[in-house]
Amino acid sequence: MKNLIKPVQFIIGFIVLVTVTFTTNAQSNQTPVASSKTLLEQTLLEHKGKVIYIDFWASWCGPCRRENPHMVELYKELSPKGVEFLGVSLDKKKEDWLKAIEKDGLIWKHVSDLKYWNSAAAKLYGVNGIPCTYLIDQNGIIVAKKVFGDELKAEIEKLLK
Repeated sequence: MKNLIKPVQFIIGFIVLVTVTFTTNAQSNQTPVASSKTLLEQTLLEHKGKVIYIDFWASWCGPCRRENPHMVELYKELSPKGVEFLGVSLDKKKEDWLKAIEKDGLIWKHVSDLKYWNSAAAKLYGVNGIPCTYLIDQNGIIVAKKVFGDELKAEIEKLLK
């Protein structure tokens, strides 16, 4: 598949994404806090050399919420193989966002600036509808967009070979 973005562009985009967001890790039940330089550095180092799946979604998005049970299964299967998931919410209300993460059992990292369609991350990645997903290879290159289900699993497995 043709590379869609260069690694440097991804890293710059990821830096912007992380620095303008709130963050939560549902697995450790952290309360969202404003991101810091330390969190940025930690997140970038943590994801370096891994396959990363970015999912733009929102608590009010029916198709997003219906996809979540499948994503939980896929995460449980693939995270031990080094695949990282990152949820980027286009919610406006922090309570709705956190409630959806908890209710749907989304155990990977999530970020949101709570700016709805004015989200800096959504603008940066050209998101104009959700769910919208990006699959990034170990070199930081976006290799697929808007992939779900069996197609997503197959794309990830190709990258892990």
